Amino acid sequence: MAGRRWDMGATRRMGRVFARRAGADGRPPDDVVTGKLEGALVDWGLYRDGERDRRVDSYTEALVRAQRGQGFVWIGLFQPTEHQLVIIGQEFGLHPLALEDAAKAHQRPKLERYGDTLFAVFKTVTYVPHGDLTATSEVVATGEVMVFCGPGFVVTVRHGEHSELAGLRQDLEQEPQRLAAGPGAVLHAIADHVVDRYLEVADAVQGDIDLIETEMFTPRGWRNIDRVYQLKREVLELKRAVAPLTGPMRTLVALRHPLFPDEIKNYFRDVDDHLQRVKEQVISFDELLSSILEAGLAQVQVAENEDMRRISAWVAILAVPTMIAGIYGMNFGYMPELRLKYAYFVVLGVMAAACFVLYRLFKRNHWL
Repeated sequence: MAGRRWDMGATRRMGRVFARRAGADGRPPDDVVTGKLEGALVDWGLYRDGERDRRVDSYTEALVRAQRGQGFVWIGLFQPTEHQLVIIGQEFGLHPLALEDAAKAHQRPKLERYGDTLFAVFKTVTYVPHGDLTATSEVVATGEVMVFCGPGFVVTVRHGEHSELAGLRQDLEQEPQRLAAGPGAVLHAIADHVVDRYLEVADAVQGDIDLIETEMFTPRGWRNIDRVYQLKREVLELKRAVAPLTGPMRTLVALRHPLFPDEIKNYFRDVDDHLQRVKEQVISFDELLSSILEAGLAQVQVAENEDMRRISAWVAILAVPTMIAGIYGMNFGYMPELRLKYAYFVVLGVMAAACFVLYRLFKRNHWL
């Protein structure tokens, strides 16, 4: 039975709670446990044969029924405290190391097995709409979803504002044939939802990359280099979510576990295919942005060289009149043409002619 893997001491304690708090009809009133989870408990439900049993309105009763093999419980938590996770751990016999990871955000995507219980960590991503891409624009926002999946239960723990599983439970409840497969179907649905969001975000980021690539190769496009660097950092954030998940997903495809019948494995294989596609796409983004960044740096060097040539050309042009004026400013008593009537105009003409010749020479060589 599924309940054998649970903390039997917790089961007996819940039984004593029932005995003390049961009403005249034998059903427990308001749950004690849900009060302790207040602020973190998003939703819970007991599922039997793919249908949500809405006759069970007591959280504790749902746990006991699941322990008896009468379906499975799906509990959703949002940013629970360590104390609240300890309560959940006692109810389902979860490993302390997994609970420690679930209490802390910023975990690497992974899959761990503790007996018959699986602990999976997924990085969720969301595309942040923005106007013009700037050097400080946030493009990709991340969150985390952690899943405890075992015989008779699924516990999801979300961290971050961008970790939503919007509508996932409702969508699954519209497909009882999927839910009938048990907790493994819920884990697949979460993985599929997360990877589908990867694809959506990757397609949106593709638009930003196409735009910045076009702008970079326009005149003076190197001025957008700070925007390219910012976009590369955001793509790196997406890569950190996608790339580490490939190993755990391959493990799920090949895993032999009572929660995963062959049909569920086929669905996981489809998710793995989508993940490989988005991984390749994100890696290509990173390589393309690196190329664009290198091209931008090359443009900066070319622009600097052009500026230096332009400055050097003007310095050379101005050096001629400066030299002539310097020579005739030495105030020697005997200098050629010093006392000619039109010497001033002749010298000015020589200066102008020399400057014009140098200007035309530099212009022809594209220094100006």
